[in-house]
Parts: sequence; structure tokens; C-alpha cells
Amino acid sequence: MESSNRFLGTERIGKLMKKYAVPCIVSLLVGALYNIVDQIFIANASYLGSYGNAANTVVFPLTVVALAIAVMIGDGCCAFVSISLGRGDKDAAKHSVGNAVIMSVVSSLLLTAIYLIFQTQIISMFGGTVNEETFQYSKEYFFTSAWESRFICSVSQ
Repeated sequence: MESSNRFLGTERIGKLMKKYAVPCIVSLLVGALYNIVDQIFIANASYLGSYGNAANTVVFPLTVVALAIAVMIGDGCCAFVSISLGRGDKDAAKHSVGNAVIMSVVSSLLLTAIYLIFQTQIISMFGGTVNEETFQYSKEYFFTSAWESRFICSVSQ
């Protein structure tokens, strides 16, 4: 192990948790606040009303799925990099980071394509066909969220 990484094996657990877990918790809270802020702004838009909030609720799982894929790739890569660096294998660590970047870009493009191809079926599955207004708002928000998922998968790592 390099001397710069030695503190991970010798430092107190509490101090390491504060240094590494707190930023992770904050980032997850910010991700959760995304939907809350959306709901607040939509609720205050007089031209959307409850149909806008319903559409947001129908479409929000798209964002969660994209975020889950990004976290899966990022956490898996981080674990492998940690193991590789612990063994002193810097080449494997660098290779896995490259693979994670490629995998996140490919998965984001694939997810966007799936979202756009199966838009109506996904909206129906999440209950967006309750009435015409909710369906129309869901389609509009769905389209934006589908394109946004490319960036969530690629950037969230």
C-alpha cells in the first residue's frame, strides 16, 4: 500500500465515516429533494394544477431507474478500484474506470431508447392513463425525463 493510502487502514472508523459517508448521504438527499422541489413548483403553477403533480408522480420512476443504474455502475466500479488498489494493481483499477465510463454511456443511451420506444406502455404501467389530462402532461414530462436520463446515468457516477 502507498503511504498516501495508509490512513484508510489506520484511521478511526468514526473519522473515516464522517469523511466519506457524509458526502454520500448528502448526495442521496439532494437526489431525493429533486422530486419534492418538482412537486412544489408544479403545485404552484396555476395552469397545471393536480394534473401536473399526477404526471410528475407517474414519470418520476424513470429518474429513479436511471439513478439506480448509475449508482450500480459507480459503486461497483468504486469497489473494484478499491480492491485493485489494495492489491497494488493500478492497471486493473484504471481499466475498470474506463469500462465504467463506457458502460454508463451505453446504458444511458440504451435506457433513453427504451423509454422513447415504449413511452405509452410505460406511462400506462405507472397509471398515467387515468384521464386524458394526466396522460397528456405525462407524455410531455416523460419526453423530457427520457432525454434527461442520458445525463443522469452518465454524470451521476
